Amino acid sequence: MIITSFSSFLQQAQPSPRGGGFISVLIPFILVFVIFYLLIIMPSRKKQKRHQQMVEELKPGDKVVTSGGIYGTVMGVQKDKIELKIAANVKIDITKNAVGAILSQKKPEK
Repeated sequence: MIITSFSSFLQQAQPSPRGGGFISVLIPFILVFVIFYLLIIMPSRKKQKRHQQMVEELKPGDKVVTSGGIYGTVMGVQKDKIELKIAANVKIDITKNAVGAILSQKKPEK
């Protein structure tokens, strides 16, 4: 009995000879890619652009925290690095991408 039911199951599971075509096989893959793009790639790009814009707007006097958890004040901004004052007479150079957040920005003088 088990063998006959398993045999009938295998016969039903065989693909139909109607030939679905290349497009019908490709549609599920396209849908998965679109969903993947909308849920993962697009928000990640937006976050990266916001971070890049935040880093580009840094200027001396801004108080920041690095991604490693170091609090400091920006003393100088160069093309690819920032001079950060973390204590009295203690300055370190970090990459711009290491800035995690701006705590307060220095107000521009009028």
